[in-house]
Amino acid sequence: MGTPPAAQKSLTTWMAWIRKLETNGNLKNRGIPLGRTGKVLSGTPPVIVDGLYAEAKDMVLGFLVIDARDMDHAVQIAGGCPIAQGGGAVEIRPVTPLNI
Repeated sequence: MGTPPAAQKSLTTWMAWIRKLETNGNLKNRGIPLGRTGKVLSGTPPVIVDGLYAEAKDMVLGFLVIDARDMDHAVQIAGGCPIAQGGGAVEIRPVTPLNI
């Protein structure tokens, strides 16, 4: 984010987009920002190592759950995301209900 003014501008942009989602009835859940540290468990037997070793281009920093009519509508809504507006990638996925 660079400088404090740049960080403030980014935050202002994000909050405006989130308020628009709320106003339009599309924000179902604000999600939770994800931490930048963690563990990776893999293999059999399981091996646990420190770190999140995804490539920077693959990092997920957080998520929002939106309410959309269908995938096309979700893509349209995601087009307003500040990341998309800045030329970055936004991943859009349907939520799969758990049958517990």
